[in-house]
Amino acid sequence: MPTLDWVGDRPSCSSGLTFAVPWAQGQCWPDRSSLHCVDPNGQKLPSQSWNTAYWPDGSIKWTGHALPGLSQYPTSVSVDCIHSSSAANKKIAHSAQLTTPTRVISSSDTILVNTGKIRVVFPTSGNSIIDRIEHAHSGDVVAENGHLVLQIQTSLPLEGEEVGSSTTIEALRGRISKTEIENEGPIRVVVRIEGKHQQAADPSSPGWLPFILRFYLYANSDRIRIVHTVLYDQDPERQFIKAIGVRFHVPLEREAAYNRHIRFAGVDGGIFGEAVQGVTGLWKDPGVQVRQTQVSGQPTPGFDQWNQEVKSRLRWIPRWNDFSLSQLSPDGYIMKKRTKSGNSWVKVPGGTKADGLAYLGGATYGGLGFGMRHFWERYPTQIDIRNSDTDRGEITMWIYSPTAELLDMRPYHDGLGQETYDEQLDALQITYEDWEQGTGTPYGIGRTNELYLYAFQGTPSNEDLSIIVRDMRNPPLLAAQCDYIHETRALGNYWVPFSSLSGPATGSNSATAEILHNLDFLFDFYKTQISQRRWYGFWDHGDIMHTYDADRHTWRYDVGGYAWDNSELSPDLWLWLYFLCTRRKDVFQMAENLTRHTSEVDTYHLGVFKGLGTRHGVQHWSDSCKQARVTNGLYRKYFFYLTGGDERTGEILRETLEVEKTFLVLDPYRKVRKDRDFVTQDPETGVLISLGTDWSALAAAWMIEWERRGPSWESCREKLITSMKGTVGLKNKFVTGQARMHLETGEIGPPPGDIENRGYVQVSHLSAMFGLVETCAEIIDMEFADKNDRDVLKQFQLAWLDYCFHYNATSSSQISRYGISFPKLILRQGHSRLTAYAAHILKDAGLAHRAWNEFYQGDGYARSLPWMSESASGSKVALPISEASWVSTNITALYGLAAIQGLAFGVDHLHTYWGTNV
Repeated sequence: MPTLDWVGDRPSCSSGLTFAVPWAQGQCWPDRSSLHCVDPNGQKLPSQSWNTAYWPDGSIKWTGHALPGLSQYPTSVSVDCIHSSSAANKKIAHSAQLTTPTRVISSSDTILVNTGKIRVVFPTSGNSIIDRIEHAHSGDVVAENGHLVLQIQTSLPLEGEEVGSSTTIEALRGRISKTEIENEGPIRVVVRIEGKHQQAADPSSPGWLPFILRFYLYANSDRIRIVHTVLYDQDPERQFIKAIGVRFHVPLEREAAYNRHIRFAGVDGGIFGEAVQGVTGLWKDPGVQVRQTQVSGQPTPGFDQWNQEVKSRLRWIPRWNDFSLSQLSPDGYIMKKRTKSGNSWVKVPGGTKADGLAYLGGATYGGLGFGMRHFWERYPTQIDIRNSDTDRGEITMWIYSPTAELLDMRPYHDGLGQETYDEQLDALQITYEDWEQGTGTPYGIGRTNELYLYAFQGTPSNEDLSIIVRDMRNPPLLAAQCDYIHETRALGNYWVPFSSLSGPATGSNSATAEILHNLDFLFDFYKTQISQRRWYGFWDHGDIMHTYDADRHTWRYDVGGYAWDNSELSPDLWLWLYFLCTRRKDVFQMAENLTRHTSEVDTYHLGVFKGLGTRHGVQHWSDSCKQARVTNGLYRKYFFYLTGGDERTGEILRETLEVEKTFLVLDPYRKVRKDRDFVTQDPETGVLISLGTDWSALAAAWMIEWERRGPSWESCREKLITSMKGTVGLKNKFVTGQARMHLETGEIGPPPGDIENRGYVQVSHLSAMFGLVETCAEIIDMEFADKNDRDVLKQFQLAWLDYCFHYNATSSSQISRYGISFPKLILRQGHSRLTAYAAHILKDAGLAHRAWNEFYQGDGYARSLPWMSESASGSKVALPISEASWVSTNITALYGLAAIQGLAFGVDHLHTYWGTNV
């Protein structure tokens, strides 16, 4: 029975949560097993379970689970898989009776969800995403008419010209095209809404920014989690975004102005709190109890308990109608308020990093809390409260602030006269940027944010709000222990929990201790760089930079392909494996942020490039190299499975299933082929793919769809096995480098330069560095039922081991095997994990010794490096920073992966190597 405990703090709020459990092959079966969640005392917990992945034999690989809002969550949760011949094959089950399970009532016009605490009405069409939120017992409406708002411009003001003189700002509202229940059970309900932003008065007008919204509601909870996705679908030269937001109206007519309250989350749990009509600080004192109740958010005493001098002059006390908090940089926010439109704003003391939550409501009937998880990190953001002195207040969460500069998506340069492929390749040699007219487009990229709604029955205390904000910004994470995950092999067998390393490895001067120290340094260094270098912003948050410029003491943010990393050489994979090895919450959060970024901003979700990603560059979309290696599903699946099947990530994983068809639109090798006029991308004869960067992405997508048992899992399974068989059929297997692949079947044949399959050699240092190692390891670890498939798998393993052995081998060894030596190759330290894997499978101690020699003597990070950062301050930098000029993200990711997998495959051989060579 796997036991899960909290990574980080246990939740303080009874909001409901989702978690995941991996299972070893054959451990749990969908048709004869039932799952039950229990607390440390063995008491069953009300829960809901569903399957997110299966092993090849049909047994369950991953399950997702939901717990309702509880008065207190247990210190740990165990999940019991009970076998029974009569167990029903149910997608969803629950293990303990819940007093008030969620209830869903659907009609053609609405979907009503009742959590026992709140009732939420979702329209199935129109401009409102939520019709109303009301308390389940009292029926009091907390919020209504929730809708999306978008401000746009179709031109830019001339240089030095004021906005408005030649430009017009137009307001659009989200219009629903589809509403559906994506997941329904007694504990958790997920409602999915999609549509476009359009002119409210003209539904036939062209839409802007397609949106996908997911609403997560839990039994016994008054919280709604919203996963908000927008997709960019405009011409960046002609259409400009002014603001993106979500707005709700809050009924206030039953509350007196002095019992209406405003709350804003400040910095690190601090709360700003005021009343619409404040009665503190006046010349005349209304009474201690009146002041204290108002400040604490409670209903003030009846007028008979007020000081008559204040009561009779209440009409002279200003009522503050509008409030605003703007986070226009990661370093500071400003606040202001006014009595009404047309009057001057009054400044309110601001701060640094606002936590991103506001409340509008009353002491007696409650109100709405509205929050955004990465509020200051995704600047420019803003929260507006309007009309709080009217019967119907308004609260708007601006995901992109209307007071910021326009969201300008135009290219950062005009091409610099690069007309031909030869000129573009020549320019690549100096800035490392691959530019081509029309390809550096943002059309089709996306951004996902997490928003939260809280339905309060009265004005919450500052202490309660502070607790809510903490959980909102750092969502509780319930996860299995690393040892258990590793034992199941549900996330591969190419890592090992660091806590399991024992023996000589525990010595303070041991080789293992040194490697673990170095891994800690690298992660902590990047964590610090994110903060110091301000790697934040609407599009940027989550990504990291590629290469450092020691001369300027800065990362090369403005130098072509050296700027944003965009998953180059798999930093996503490094972070996820590092989390599995360490179980650190901060590692999970950085990996999550990177995954959210690369899967949305660096990926095309619309248009001709759909399913492809963009190579590293100054803008996340600016490089003309669009490849499947960036959208490799392997990078996303750790987050998907560890979160119980995050629906947005699952949606993105399916977008890559037919990414090979984009090769017909954009030949990835169009500039480097010797005969550029030769048609290599043909749907009949097949498209030319790399057996490294391309096939690894395709294979990962097929494998994930197969294990998820998605709609096309059977064809994906066949494509995967067929492509494996084709690769084995090539005379030089993976060393062939490129091959033709049939789009429909996955059949693989020799490349155009070797039609007769006599043996072609093309080895690139990049081929195995984008998830090929891990994908092949997981495929080889599978247990196929069919004998023919097992034979293919055996031959595939030999082919892969052959590549692993020879990449870093001597020239004489390569010539002996292939008749030719490989070209001068780099990234040998990163490739040491291929050698370590082969040594592990073959149980070859000599090969394992060679692997550690490659790790230490390769071209990556050496032991002689300082393995610490230095401080830079004074006039040579704009602000004090830490730097380690020898660090590059390429080598960091490869060192991390080589170290983690080297320890997993040969930690014992490391001690032998260390004793004789160091």
